[in-house]
Amino acid sequence: MGTVGVARRDGSEQAPEQVAVTWCPSGAADRPESQVLGVRSGQDGQVVYLEQPVAAADVLGAVPAGIEPTRVLRFASHCVSACAHRRGNDCTLVERVQTLPAAREERSVPRCHLRSRCQWWQQAGVSACDRCPAVTTATFREDPLATLVADPATTPEQLNAWIAAAPDGPEAPEGRELPMRGSS
Repeated sequence: MGTVGVARRDGSEQAPEQVAVTWCPSGAADRPESQVLGVRSGQDGQVVYLEQPVAAADVLGAVPAGIEPTRVLRFASHCVSACAHRRGNDCTLVERVQTLPAAREERSVPRCHLRSRCQWWQQAGVSACDRCPAVTTATFREDPLATLVADPATTPEQLNAWIAAAPDGPEAPEGRELPMRGSS
């Protein structure tokens, strides 16, 4: 939680109040509060979540030159009102992510240090967690489905229509990641 002072009409300021800050599990690595959520691992590129948060600034320098940090790490940062995926208090990115087949087959949600503050969890619950491990903030232009999901202008209805018409069906080919970035 952060603190925010509230201005009164007469110009004086009311005492700061606690304001809940939600976090984007597909956030930018370069924001001051950014944390490493997990590491991309294995052939399928799924996220393995860290047990404890690590400040992104502490690890970005360790990523070898020439490798985009989002290729190997998933970051979380504050949800911001200026995000292209924001509609009121909701995240439209998680709405589009929920259109896709679940990435996990397990019955329990993965451990995640972000969950209590996660916008996606608060908005969509287990459904978001079922898909979260397959989400990447890296962009792959050669993947039309992932491009549609990442586009704030795409509606869930458009995604459903694309998936229904796709020759491969709704299942993503093995190893295909779903590039999405929130907190823009």
